[in-house]
Amino acid sequence: MTEWWRKTAVEITAAIKNKQTSAEEVMTSHLGRVDAVNGKLNAITVRLDDEALAGARAADAAQAAGEPLGSLHGVPVTIKENVDQKGFATTNGVEAFVDMVASDDSPVVANLRKAGAIPMGRTNTPEFSLRYFTDNTLRGQTLNPWNKAITPGGSSGGASSACASGMGSIAHGNDLGGSIRYPAYACGLVGIRPTIGRVPAFNPTQTEERPPTIQLMSVQGPHTRTVADCRLALAAMAARDARDPWWVPAPLEGPAMHATPRAAICPDPGGLGVAPEVREAVMKAGDALSNAGYQVTEIDLPDIMNAARNWMALLMAEVAELMEPAIRNYGSHKINRVLDNYQDGLDAFYGNEKPGEDRAAYMKGIAQRAGDLRDWSLLMEDHGVIVGPVSAEPPFPQNDDEVSGARTTEIFMANRLTYAMNLLGLPSVAVPTGVNDTVPMGVQIIAPRYREDMALDAAQAVENVTGIMTPIDPNW
Repeated sequence: MTEWWRKTAVEITAAIKNKQTSAEEVMTSHLGRVDAVNGKLNAITVRLDDEALAGARAADAAQAAGEPLGSLHGVPVTIKENVDQKGFATTNGVEAFVDMVASDDSPVVANLRKAGAIPMGRTNTPEFSLRYFTDNTLRGQTLNPWNKAITPGGSSGGASSACASGMGSIAHGNDLGGSIRYPAYACGLVGIRPTIGRVPAFNPTQTEERPPTIQLMSVQGPHTRTVADCRLALAAMAARDARDPWWVPAPLEGPAMHATPRAAICPDPGGLGVAPEVREAVMKAGDALSNAGYQVTEIDLPDIMNAARNWMALLMAEVAELMEPAIRNYGSHKINRVLDNYQDGLDAFYGNEKPGEDRAAYMKGIAQRAGDLRDWSLLMEDHGVIVGPVSAEPPFPQNDDEVSGARTTEIFMANRLTYAMNLLGLPSVAVPTGVNDTVPMGVQIIAPRYREDMALDAAQAVENVTGIMTPIDPNW
């Protein structure tokens, strides 16, 4: 029997449409994979076996009746527990939220269903989706299938662990602080942070609107095992939904910016140091692009730390004002200790550039975002896509943010380029470059606004050299 859990979404849709298999057979294979590995990984927290099999049978019946088939017809997908899925709790990793059952799907879930995808499970997230480590008192800790000693990332760690181990072809994630790109980096996957407004977002369970910076910086997107699957998933997720006023009807493909494609690499953003294997990953990606016909240059990047600090200051201002009371009240001892470490680590992260903490500083931070984005727009007008680290360190040891405020500062510093992209809202794709011992490595490729296609084109050139690294067995 074919192990359909090993196949890509592109392969699965083609096989179903060509009647080489059925959606039910594909789903049965994936559910068997959950039986085999989820006990080790704890990536899927809520199994939807009965619903998933019913959805697969309905997909087969629709095909037999000659109904139009969507781009993801019959593809098994997972949904992160911090977005609404009708009939299930949006726990966000918090015990107090187990009864917050959604009455309707969020737009990203609705769009996946419209494309024919079939949700097969809900995936784990840290409490309040606040960490690069996926652990909570409600669901427990998620492990990385490559190496249980390193994080699978966060906050979409359940998504990345599931996808990397073959539990679903596509994993839904979201990214405010790197929560798609970092888990993709940690698990050897492709993950895209789209431009704000590309993929519609809204949770029907929410009782009030999200604060301004989260509206400007939080996005929904996929984890996949290949760049081709990432394109397919992004197109499905990006369909219009009137519930999101930020949604933009931008085309998914655009004209070439230059006669010869261009890429600029920056192995060490801000000149603050990176691990040797991180530098090697960026240089390897640069070589792959050069061999694919790109004009590649090495550059410094403008004001990376200023942008990273501005993002952190804006976000933490909203956390302090709007989230901290809930975290202190409903969060576990662990998440409160982590939040203490975050606060202890911020002074060193801000350094001499520590922002003010009043309304004027908040407003200036929002205003400065436009200037930073203008600088980057001009930079990419000359250089095309930008290639740099997801993090200045290899994937972190599990629960590394619990160590101390000083270690938290180092984590913040390591992810400075990721933070800067959060502030600017530029589309960026994490793509693997290989494995260092049992630890995946990769880079992020950044493109102009609404030019996800440019980032994906460059990611494909890297993947063509690196190969496809997943699914893998958790054989530790």
